[in-house]
Amino acid sequence: MSLIDLITILLIGAGCFFFLAGTLGLLRLPDVFTRSHAITKADNVGLMLIMLAAALQVETWATRFKLGLIWILTLTASATVAHLIGRAALNAEQKPWEEST
Repeated sequence: MSLIDLITILLIGAGCFFFLAGTLGLLRLPDVFTRSHAITKADNVGLMLIMLAAALQVETWATRFKLGLIWILTLTASATVAHLIGRAALNAEQKPWEEST
């Protein structure tokens, strides 16, 4: 096993960890605002790590560029969707969660 393969395995493992963390945040956090924040941040980091792992395994720079472009488009789409969901929740008069003291 080469060093590139080992780094790829580590990056994929770290990416899966962030996907799992985002999923747990989606299931455990109290309101739509914190849930969308958790899933958006964690999934974007997880996807970046998996794209980096894939970029290490491909042969051409054109394919690496395409992987980067996919990640940037996903970042843009997830931020837009999280904003739209948050705006819809505010329009539906959902209140952000506040810790009771």
